[in-house]
Amino acid sequence: MIKLQNVTKIYHSHSLNGSSNIALDNVSFEVKEGEFVSIVGKSGAGKTTLTKLILRLERPSAGEIFFGGKNINTLDGIELQQLRRKIGVVYQDYKLLPTKTVYENVAYILQVEGKENEEVAEQVPQVLQAIGLENRFDSFPRELSGGEQQRLAIARAVVNHPNLILADEPTGNLDPYNTYEVISILEKLNSNGKTVILLTHDREIVNKLGRRVITIDNGRIVRDEEKGAFFI
Repeated sequence: MIKLQNVTKIYHSHSLNGSSNIALDNVSFEVKEGEFVSIVGKSGAGKTTLTKLILRLERPSAGEIFFGGKNINTLDGIELQQLRRKIGVVYQDYKLLPTKTVYENVAYILQVEGKENEEVAEQVPQVLQAIGLENRFDSFPRELSGGEQQRLAIARAVVNHPNLILADEPTGNLDPYNTYEVISILEKLNSNGKTVILLTHDREIVNKLGRRVITIDNGRIVRDEEKGAFFI
């Protein structure tokens, strides 16, 4: 599904000394459809850069990235929009719409895509029930706990049935109880056929999952194990 081939990303400074920061250095790996993969590393290791490159929010300095066999570096306009609709993203800071209710936050994703009102009215309650927010339709994000806000963010990410769930530090602001609740939802999505890439520096989560682990250190892949653990 996703393939990175010799990907390097360099950020050039605009300061007088002209220094550069190598965020990713010759990174290559492939994630197959239906996999659950954890990409781990310390803060600043390059995980967020990976997210931006997969979403084509930025381009690599060198190398190629493929999604479903297509080189995403060559996509523009409609093709790029179609790519992003196939990827549901969950961020650490939720990125919810504060003036919209729980129901409206999820409905907005479908409305932007031009879905009919009947389809919105059918799909939104289904996804909210699936993640345990069926009694919070009329609540605003500020009225939700951190765990509920992250579950709402997951609902927004999956309501349009993406092929890939990209979760960038989704438990960074959560307590242990809500952390495992969110991870359980991601595991359930994976068991239902979704490909999941979890980017995290949470050792306990990674070790408990017992899934494939790709370890990044200073922009380089230093380990890729089918049933890995957190070693940094």
